[in-house]
Amino acid sequence: MTPADLRLDEAAVRLGVVVEAPQHSGLLGVLDYLSATPLPPGTLVRVPLGRRVVTGVVWAVLPPSGEVPVRATEDLKAVIEVLDGLPALPSAWRQLVAFAAAYYQRGLGEMALMVLPPELRQLDAVQLQRRLKRLDKALATAPVAAPVATVAATAAGDSTGAPLPELSAQQALALSALAAGGARPFLLWGSTGSGKTEVYLRRAQEALDAGQQVLMMVPEINLTPQLEARVAERFAGRRIVSLHSGLTPAQRLRNWVMALQGHADLVLGTRLSVFTPLPRLGLIVVDEEHDPSYKQQDGARYSARDLAVYRAHLEKVPVMLGSATPSLESWHNALPVAEGGSGRYLRLDMPERIGGGDMPRVRLLDQNHVLKATMGQEPPPLSRPLLDAIAQRVERGEQSLVLLNRRGYAPVLHCSDCGWKSGCPHCSAWRVFHKADRTLRCHHCGFSERVPRACPDCGNQDIQPVGRGTERLEEQLAAALPGARVGRIDADVTKLKGALEAQLASVHAGEVDVLVGTQMVAKGHDFRRITLVAAVNPDAALFASDFRAAERQFALLLQAAGRAGRDADVAGHSEMWVQTWHATHPLYQALQRYDFASFATRQLQERQMAGLPPYASLAMLRAEGKTQEAAQGFLEAAASAVQDLVAQTPEAAGLMLYPAVPTPVQRVANVERAQLMIECGQRAVLQRFLSEAQAVWLAQAQQHRRSGLIRWAVDVDPLAI
Repeated sequence: MTPADLRLDEAAVRLGVVVEAPQHSGLLGVLDYLSATPLPPGTLVRVPLGRRVVTGVVWAVLPPSGEVPVRATEDLKAVIEVLDGLPALPSAWRQLVAFAAAYYQRGLGEMALMVLPPELRQLDAVQLQRRLKRLDKALATAPVAAPVATVAATAAGDSTGAPLPELSAQQALALSALAAGGARPFLLWGSTGSGKTEVYLRRAQEALDAGQQVLMMVPEINLTPQLEARVAERFAGRRIVSLHSGLTPAQRLRNWVMALQGHADLVLGTRLSVFTPLPRLGLIVVDEEHDPSYKQQDGARYSARDLAVYRAHLEKVPVMLGSATPSLESWHNALPVAEGGSGRYLRLDMPERIGGGDMPRVRLLDQNHVLKATMGQEPPPLSRPLLDAIAQRVERGEQSLVLLNRRGYAPVLHCSDCGWKSGCPHCSAWRVFHKADRTLRCHHCGFSERVPRACPDCGNQDIQPVGRGTERLEEQLAAALPGARVGRIDADVTKLKGALEAQLASVHAGEVDVLVGTQMVAKGHDFRRITLVAAVNPDAALFASDFRAAERQFALLLQAAGRAGRDADVAGHSEMWVQTWHATHPLYQALQRYDFASFATRQLQERQMAGLPPYASLAMLRAEGKTQEAAQGFLEAAASAVQDLVAQTPEAAGLMLYPAVPTPVQRVANVERAQLMIECGQRAVLQRFLSEAQAVWLAQAQQHRRSGLIRWAVDVDPLAI
């Protein structure tokens, strides 16, 4: 039966199908199509949309009777084909997508199709069947062997099971609480090196032994290769798949299909994996739950951590959020109501390192008391006491880590004669000097040029680097520590496939004495020989306008400190040096005591007084335009157009729209950006307001496109303001 014939068939079934459509199209919900037969919700189909044929997901069968009068189907198009090689997407998956679309103010079809593998969205029924046949053949020729180690086998003294590490008392207590706590959120708060990963693995083993699937999420899988290897080693014999952006489209589709069909036992993935359909889901783990990488920063700006908590609630399974420095929202949720928290999570404390090793001693090196450089000279990268401490480690055959969260050779080139600086012509930012390839590179738009031989403005040939990045720090340390083997790990030296693994292997093999790195090396790595960590330039975040800056900086520094002294044999003399001009700052004082609880208490008090999360809910209306006037003009018109909605909001909710302002980096790739913050004391009221305002803002956007508006979006629960 052709689609044309189907329109005239009185027995045709009308289906509600969601398809991917741009936000400005106004097609935010379910579209009606005709089908010769009823299809269960969750079925993947190919349908016409304008002049294209696109993939869609059946969301509903309308009406329940299944029959539609001919007059109601005259303008409807028919489903072209059904991708029936796959099972229908589960009801829980559809509920998760619907919640995410509503909460983050995106179209239902946009959200549903965005979270599917890109290759799946391009395949027709025949092509999909070929992929599935290849997968079935691969699964048939590689059957799963019996697990090499299980908790049950070890507990029973089974000699065939590989021995598991002995649990510490605090690990055993945490596992007991997990077993007794049922399906609820848990915050596993443990110091670096306390054995949180072993708790994840033991609890995952219990779920696998019960025939369930496990979703284990990490912020950036390419930064945590050791976790991936450890999971594969522990669960050898189980089918483990990864889901992250580093996979090829074919690999990602294959792993996703294995998860949907129930063949994959454990999924290890980054933020997008929270949407993986898992018919036997029994446990969700979110490692390093505080990491900002869990928040999508473009398109549908969702928080994978928050959606993991919602999904666990939806499917009635436990979710474990683990961190040495929890986000203040999670910390507040894990505080009892009597202590000012919400009491929604159960906190499990693991303050001690495995083996009884101490955390490194934190030494605050006050730069105000160190001899400053002479006038006109740049200060040395490290003060003499710190250089001497590193040299002593080199002599003893130990390793040191120097943290500088800025890649490149120098943030900017400067002409002392005329004042020229290496600005980006397309962004309101400086181009960074990269000495290795002699380029000036913008880290925002990617624009790159060769370093000029002389100042472009005045011809002065003596243009100098200003500031310091990891590339320059590596060079300066090599000169200051003759004979020391200095290495570097940052995004520039790990671009090629396998480069990060090779660099890490070199560090583990003892081929590096001093490792220079960005935040890439501050989390998730088990460096056994590092006994000294130094933070070179940590002060920038202390006085930033972003209210989360201190929280992030504390987390970064504590995570970095945790790289030292992980081997109990060297823990006693491990140190972290913080080179600062503000040694008395409360953040550093709390870090010196490893007192996250008091730091969090102080931060929460400040947030409560300022009316900031978690004591209020925020959303950011963002706009991009050909000019700053166009971007701000739309935002101001959008705010004016919803004043009636604001007036209808109860006074107790405290809904407030702030004036439109440029973003911190105002122009990127010749596009001007502006934002308008919306604040409300009650999350439900804010959500209702945003939902009602969408139609108004969509109409405003159509009017402002003629004046230079390019795109706009709502960012719910923004990470930065």
